Amino acid sequence: MLKIAVMTSRRAYRSDLSDARWALIEPILAAWRAARADSGLGLSEPAHDLRESVNAILYVNRTGIRCPLRRSAYATFMG
Repeated sequence: MLKIAVMTSRRAYRSDLSDARWALIEPILAAWRAARADSGLGLSEPAHDLRESVNAILYVNRTGIRCPLRRSAYATFMG
């Protein structure tokens, strides 16, 4: 099983997973990552920590995308 230990120097956000919640989903995500690595798809070693990736998804889910970033992609719909 692949494991990556990453020390992050960023401050914790309210949307970050607690240790208890991470303990629930980490085995599933680690097994998924190992299965992808073993599938022969030519994938290199993981470049990102799984927990930080999940934390990033949760952060965007909680905060959304700022309007200036959306305007360029959806300019025709924003009038």
